[in-house]
Amino acid sequence: MMPDEPRRFPTPWSAEEADPELDRRCFIVRDANRQALAYVYFEGELEHRSAAHLLTRDEARRIAANIAKCRSCLRGPPPISEA
Repeated sequence: MMPDEPRRFPTPWSAEEADPELDRRCFIVRDANRQALAYVYFEGELEHRSAAHLLTRDEARRIAANIAKCRSCLRGPPPISEA
């Protein structure tokens, strides 16, 4: 039985802020097909953020941007060797 082909997440990847009208406080990393690959959440209110150790909006934006441009992520997983 042949294993399924690995999923492909075509480049370029992008990071965008979720629609604030939906009351989602996150950035979404998407592939070229608009498939969501990662959600990076943040909290805007200082009281909630410090109590729960949540990310600021700027921290979440930077992390999402770095995921989107991560070259090792774009190459795919390393081959699995059988021991």
